[in-house]
Amino acid sequence: MLTVLDPRTGDTVAQVPIADADDCNGAVHRAHAAAPSWRRTPAAERAAALTAAAAAVREAAAELADLNERETGKTRDDALGGVDASAGTLVQYAELGPVHRGRSLHGSWQATDLMIPEPRGVVAVLTPWNDPVAVAAGLLGAALVTGNTVVHKPSERCPLTGRRFAELVAAHLPPGVLEIVDGDGSTGARLAAAENVDVVAHVGSSNTGSAIALACARRGAKALLENGGNDALIVDVGTDPQWAAEQAALGSFANAGQICVSVERIYVVGSVAESFTDALVEQAGEWASRIGPLVDERQREQVHHHVTDAAQTGATVLTGGERQPGPGTFYPPTVLTDCTPDMLVFREETFGPVAPIRCVPDFATALAEASNDRYGLGATVLTPDMSHAQDAWRSLPVGTVKINAVFGGAPGGASEPRGASGSGFGFGPELLDEMTATKVVHWSPPGA
Repeated sequence: MLTVLDPRTGDTVAQVPIADADDCNGAVHRAHAAAPSWRRTPAAERAAALTAAAAAVREAAAELADLNERETGKTRDDALGGVDASAGTLVQYAELGPVHRGRSLHGSWQATDLMIPEPRGVVAVLTPWNDPVAVAAGLLGAALVTGNTVVHKPSERCPLTGRRFAELVAAHLPPGVLEIVDGDGSTGARLAAAENVDVVAHVGSSNTGSAIALACARRGAKALLENGGNDALIVDVGTDPQWAAEQAALGSFANAGQICVSVERIYVVGSVAESFTDALVEQAGEWASRIGPLVDERQREQVHHHVTDAAQTGATVLTGGERQPGPGTFYPPTVLTDCTPDMLVFREETFGPVAPIRCVPDFATALAEASNDRYGLGATVLTPDMSHAQDAWRSLPVGTVKINAVFGGAPGGASEPRGASGSGFGFGPELLDEMTATKVVHWSPPGA
């Protein structure tokens, strides 16, 4: 049984049964049985179903936001923003799906040669808790519009939010096209190993992603993975320290630091370090009343363990760094200085409102240290120097490089994470390619 506690109060929100082997096998069987009919459904009809689902999601925005607040501690604005993004994503894939196309090839005059994308079959979608509606919309939308059927397992930390969103989508689809199972890591492992699951799409921790990749490799299934990150922020000389601190605070403290591309480690170059650090401490004080709690006590313990490790090995805690008394799993915005690469806050993903700072002598050192990491999700560089910006985006071994902005980007952008952060496109039109397999057809007349 999954017990979900409200991270603001500690009160029980729900108890949800964990799907057993029979439940998982039944869901996969129904999705597998529904696949032949769904793949034959015209792309425009599949798109229309997603468009209708997007409208239903918008109508249920308050309900979904309320569930998300209660299960994960998201602020109301963030929760509503996630719902709005999810509806927009469903519409985006409804528009992209019917124009997803293959290629014609130039062979002999008598023959027709084609490259045609086809649905892969059954997709197991395993989604996270930190943005459960928006992330699910992308993976579900791309899988469904390309003719796949789906078994969706929401995170065990927000089963009510994840299930309700999937139910709103499934209401506009034929039976079996979108199945939903509740459970924990053992449930996800069953789906990853299931014989008739053709793709496992996962957003979550690197350890879980590695286990999924291994399970898929054993039976020839496709693994589509966005795992953890340890995103660096470089603050170059010549950068306005106040503005840089505002960017750093946004990247470190938004959603209590629980964003896949949160700033996890900060490198400050030379003379700007002192003024930047003072401004960031001030920013931490302003953010203290704006963030919600961490998702649960387990996450708060991890964050505090990273902070404690840093303090015990030479870092200085300038603000924050203590678990707050009272109900809930709140943790204050925390700024650390004198950090070194061997500390947990620099080596691993903290996933909390912590801004660890390392002062370095020059930009080349910052770039080299930022690049020396097993993760490869994203990085940000704040610099007025064009040559430094060019060196950064060309050198950093990550999927996304942001110059002079910690968040943002054009709609439809898609990147591939590197290293321990996963593999494959998780967004944009390219996600349609991930959800399909290309078949070559060579068609000649008899006797040619």
